[in-house]
Amino acid sequence: MAGSYPPILRMRCVAQTYDWGIKGSGSTVGRLYALGTSGSAAAAKDDVPYAELWMGTHPSGPSLVLPSAKPDQSGSPCTVLVKNDAAEGEPQLLQDWLDAHPEALGATVQQKWPGQLPFLFKVLSVAKALSIQAHPDKRLAEQLHATQPKNYKDDNHKPEMALAVTPFEALCGFVTSRELRESIQSVPELRMAIGEHHADSVLRAGKNGVNGVNGVNGAHEAQECAEQRAFKDAFRALMTQDGDVIQTHLSSLVARLQHESKARELTDKEQLVRRLEQQYPGDVGVLSAFFLNHVTLQPGQAICLAANEPHAYLAGECIECMAASDNVVRAGLTPKYRDTDTLCSMLTYKQGCPQLLNGTPITPHVSVYTPPFDEFEVEKISVPLGQTAALPEISGPSILLVFRGSGAISVAPANGMNKVHGSAAAVAAAPSYVQGVHVGDVFFVPAGSHKLLASAVVETDGEDSEPVLEMYRARVNVQAQ
Repeated sequence: MAGSYPPILRMRCVAQTYDWGIKGSGSTVGRLYALGTSGSAAAAKDDVPYAELWMGTHPSGPSLVLPSAKPDQSGSPCTVLVKNDAAEGEPQLLQDWLDAHPEALGATVQQKWPGQLPFLFKVLSVAKALSIQAHPDKRLAEQLHATQPKNYKDDNHKPEMALAVTPFEALCGFVTSRELRESIQSVPELRMAIGEHHADSVLRAGKNGVNGVNGVNGAHEAQECAEQRAFKDAFRALMTQDGDVIQTHLSSLVARLQHESKARELTDKEQLVRRLEQQYPGDVGVLSAFFLNHVTLQPGQAICLAANEPHAYLAGECIECMAASDNVVRAGLTPKYRDTDTLCSMLTYKQGCPQLLNGTPITPHVSVYTPPFDEFEVEKISVPLGQTAALPEISGPSILLVFRGSGAISVAPANGMNKVHGSAAAVAAAPSYVQGVHVGDVFFVPAGSHKLLASAVVETDGEDSEPVLEMYRARVNVQAQ
């Protein structure tokens, strides 16, 4: 049954400590986690690789909602910087709270994803490469979860988007057939690792196109199919090659590049191969880099990754949002379980550079990143010191991360009272509800028609003084509502 609750609920989130994470307070994940749980970045442990901060309901890293203190009520939200952690009561799993308050999801989300927050919000701090991987579509996820529940812990798909907050490197999507042919011709070790038969098939398919076969009566489409088939077969041949063969040719390649680096500047991909081999010696994923696009996102740029598309994050830090799933099919650059046959079979084998998103400004202080997925989109909110900005009104639930700076969020119902799920109830809100916010804070904002105003102020007793209040908000894609 719906009850009274504040329009903003403070969350306590889980930090995942994977081997590839950045250690200590040098990790944005470690710093945010330490600030959010203890109030001090110094609480981040120097020897711990803080990899991911999870914000959501997924059972592999579920967030808690904290008991609420009496809201600050002031006519000047810029002067109110009091946290509400001192409230009485016990923390509660966000999912349990939503089970008790399903109207907090809003009517549209309740109808499409009953009882579920459809997205998982994260921050990533990447020191070394993640696995060569892809995420299954919904049908495959259901099959994998049914047959291998130990390795695939849920039955959902996992489209995702990464938004860079530092320069962020990734392998993403397949290169063109032309680029692969150039690599096969210039890297003899790759050719031998693939095998002469499959390497020659890639080269022959390209030669047929160069000879002009692709211009007559649909032969262009036939040529593209032949090139893609040769590409696909070559990738599978590499990924399933005997480990000793891979190690032999990879060692030869690294030795040659070491020698040639003294006489010439190595290509971008050659430098990457040397770096990956240092992180994962003898791993087939190092050679698979020749099949994949190497991209570097600049802060503020984002990339979308649909189901069944290969990728590997390499270095840097990002905000990430995805459908609420943790399903990953891996085949290289990892000590974890590899499901190479599934990966090679599930991929679309689309080729070409991925499209980057730069965000669409919707107010002077807010840009939105909208992927072609129903479950989520992300707002970047930047409020200069001393200013106040209205956040876009949305009808569904959202999660708000304070990434930098300090200030306040004031909440005012649009019509004096929030109307949630068709009834005037559920949110106890005064004409003005003010919540102090600090870097590291995370909040769940229930669905409703309330208005949010963000104000940036100087933190007088904190560890940092920032000229801007920077926040990120994950929400359901408004086009799906």
